[in-house]
Amino acid sequence: METSTDSTVQQDATGGRPASGLTRRALLGTAGAGLVVGAGAGAAADRRDPATGPKAPGPAHGLGPARVAFHGEHQGGILEPQQARVQLAAFDLAGGVGRDGLRALLKRWSRTAALMAVGEPADEFENQVALDAGPCSLTVTLGFGAGLFDKAGLADRRPAGLEPLPAFPADALDPARGDGDLFVQIGADDALVAVHALRVLQRQAAGTAALRWQASGFARTPGATAHPMTGRNLMGQIDGTNNPQPAEEGFAAKVFVTAGGEQPAWLAGGSFLVFRRIRMLLDNWEALPVDRQERVIGRRKSDGAPLGAPAEAGERTPVDLAAQGADGALAIPSDAHIRVAAPAANGGAAMLRRGFSYHDGLLADGSPDAGLLFLAFQADPRKGFTPVQRKLARGDGLSRFLRHEASGVYAVPPGAPEGGYVGQTLLD
Repeated sequence: METSTDSTVQQDATGGRPASGLTRRALLGTAGAGLVVGAGAGAAADRRDPATGPKAPGPAHGLGPARVAFHGEHQGGILEPQQARVQLAAFDLAGGVGRDGLRALLKRWSRTAALMAVGEPADEFENQVALDAGPCSLTVTLGFGAGLFDKAGLADRRPAGLEPLPAFPADALDPARGDGDLFVQIGADDALVAVHALRVLQRQAAGTAALRWQASGFARTPGATAHPMTGRNLMGQIDGTNNPQPAEEGFAAKVFVTAGGEQPAWLAGGSFLVFRRIRMLLDNWEALPVDRQERVIGRRKSDGAPLGAPAEAGERTPVDLAAQGADGALAIPSDAHIRVAAPAANGGAAMLRRGFSYHDGLLADGSPDAGLLFLAFQADPRKGFTPVQRKLARGDGLSRFLRHEASGVYAVPPGAPEGGYVGQTLLD
């Protein structure tokens, strides 16, 4: 699948963040309230100590002060380390809103997101749910669905890459839980901070856009492991080993839209996001012996090393697709996930994945309603997600344990400049 061991950007377990000093949440006039105590204006969110390792959260070393700048070349929530919690939502524009109404909403949302990103109260509808917390690395990422362009009178500015995904074998998509005119990804290292932000944006959209669907996800909390390591998904697999890295040559061209290309100029510096809600058939998966699970994935479950690698290897050991076992057979089976999903097997197609687990209780048959909220940023879904998923749907052994139940494709505008708003390059 496009979602497993080589698929998602993972949170640095030490909690390293691009912080720029400590912040506090204003107390809205409450008398006698105290401050979040910090180590000083230069304190960073990274809680590593070279002598003792990760420290327990505390006033000077907790997750609360960490913040991600809202304004910049790209929107937050794409390149930053994955947070522990995510709220995803899509909204549909009300009839008659038009271009001016959309612009007003995006200005309101951008202004509010910028305040919350530094731990300040929301601009409107502050509900005090996150009153005692700092920003906790809050990011708000906005995307535009295909329907937005018609409703706002912008059909001639719809990007070429924003087209419906083709139907894939075994898809079981619920339209009510996918698509939408406006997409919102809210990440934070505290669940209340993320929920608070979504509730505020939802209330600010009243009369302009109505909530279409919402989903909650989680990843490993920074500092939960004794040393930095890639996280695991609900199948117990180390998940995200082979994700492209920003330092790699050609990374930006895979993830961001470049000026002068096929896409419209307003989207330069932006990206496309593919969302998939993928239920894992955990009862079936957990019935497999570990060695069978490893052959489905192509990696050892204990440490993420590729099959056929020596005992001392780790997850970063290069994959040798030609390696053979003692019996002369391929060490990594022909239908193993990492073989079928490898960029080399897909014409170099790659995406920047930021998947989050979800667990929403039990279905009517008693099986877990749980799996992955798959998120992948790319320069063009037609050259990234679509060809890879076509191949996975045909030949990935992992597909037997998955159900794709919701989907969406969104154009993600570039970041907002200081004093500006997300979507300004499209609307002004």
